[in-house]
Amino acid sequence: MRVKICCISSVEEARMAIAAGASALGLVGKMPSGPGIIGDELIQTIAKTVPPPIATFLLTSEPTAEAVIEHQRRVQTNTVQLVDALPTGSYRVLRAALPGIKLVQVIHVLDELSIDEALASAEEVDALLLDSGNPKLAVKELGGTGRRHDWKLSRRIVEQSRVPVFLAGGLKPENVREAIDTVQPFGLDLCSSVRTNGKLDPQKLENFFSQVHS
Repeated sequence: MRVKICCISSVEEARMAIAAGASALGLVGKMPSGPGIIGDELIQTIAKTVPPPIATFLLTSEPTAEAVIEHQRRVQTNTVQLVDALPTGSYRVLRAALPGIKLVQVIHVLDELSIDEALASAEEVDALLLDSGNPKLAVKELGGTGRRHDWKLSRRIVEQSRVPVFLAGGLKPENVREAIDTVQPFGLDLCSSVRTNGKLDPQKLENFFSQVHS
């Protein structure tokens, strides 16, 4: 089970997460809302220190393919996490401009329509990430809500997706075994439940990973 620790805010947090067993790190760029936002210079600094095969995910809310490309080139992560929908044809533009960079599309699981949205995106990207935001609000929620969504919908996406699927939204030591058993995801993604006062907490990390591997 792969685990992505999101909202990494320093080189020290990156090292702590990797030491605990993280396969991927989330580095949050400019967002309309949510936790963990850091500047592009810091994202680049952290990404440079991360050894392969650990994945460095740039969380970008840029609204066009061209802006996403510029964002990735500034920070030099090996993966781009698209937290909102992009205009039709954007994936093709991203692939052409960013060869070798993995694309992960976030799907905010709201209802049955989210299944169709996920499966359409799965034809174009390297992985999906199912989260509990709401891009339809006046101030978009594009992640980091700490809320759980309907895992039965997520399981249906996992069963039909042609690419790996990460599960996010409200995961913590107390429910992670249920999440794994119910959804059967490729990986897990979390932020707030392994933090104390906003800082990565080594004991909470240890507790989470021990439940994942139990």
